[in-house]
Amino acid sequence: MVRHGKISIAPQIGASAPVAQTCGPLPTIGQDMLRHAALGGVERFGVGSLRAGGAIAIAEPFPGAAPRPRLRAYEGGGGTTTAEVEGNRSDLYLIAKRVFDILASLAATPVVVLVGLVLLVLNPAWNRGPLFYVQQRMGLDGRPFFAYKFRTMRAARCVTRGPNDPLESERITRLGAFMRRSRIDELPQFLNVLQGRMSIIGPRPDFWDHAIHYVDIVPGYRRRHGVRPGITGLAQVDCGYAEGIVATKLKTRYDLYYIRRQGFRLDAYIVWRTLAVIATGFGAR
Repeated sequence: MVRHGKISIAPQIGASAPVAQTCGPLPTIGQDMLRHAALGGVERFGVGSLRAGGAIAIAEPFPGAAPRPRLRAYEGGGGTTTAEVEGNRSDLYLIAKRVFDILASLAATPVVVLVGLVLLVLNPAWNRGPLFYVQQRMGLDGRPFFAYKFRTMRAARCVTRGPNDPLESERITRLGAFMRRSRIDELPQFLNVLQGRMSIIGPRPDFWDHAIHYVDIVPGYRRRHGVRPGITGLAQVDCGYAEGIVATKLKTRYDLYYIRRQGFRLDAYIVWRTLAVIATGFGAR
């Protein structure tokens, strides 16, 4: 049984999907319950019953429920992955999202330049080393790309951290810790958005060497690359920083949920939660 807040997910014997039930009073069945239920494995559901007293709510599959998006993935040349996502995303949504990405990134460009100039002044004393950190990550269709960030750690000749190793927090500088907590270090990724390599909202891209490891051991990890990776995403605002295999598995379930249900409403929720995360420093590492 997997628990998410007041919701527990348990297999339903003889059914094609699990049931979701609450562990406390349930005055209404809202979007949060349905979202967490889906993350636990309930992908198509209707409300089956609500016991008097508000103790148990059951979500189970029913004919006519909205179909889950079909996603096919296969190995492409060079060991990369090509993913084709077919779902409920309308052309209007896709166009509007890309227009929003471009306009927001253009608006953020002067901020990126200004912050970069300030860091050039501060870095020699508080964060000695290059201004930018460039890392190869796995993007759309499993293709590699270079993600840009303001550097927050002491420079190293090569990355020695494994996919299940903890973050090398001892390398984070004092100024770098502030940039991570405030998410200032992510600002250069707006340049990746303008290039079409990323979106503002989507699954966070992982370091290439780690990603090719996760593809083989994390269920559904390949499918999360069916959309452009994002600067922020559902997993980041609801789960925080993912470290290690176990956290990556949970992050992947959130990412797949986003791919299945992405739309204006969910994107608006993520933007609102992102602002809250920046204000509170939730999940910063």
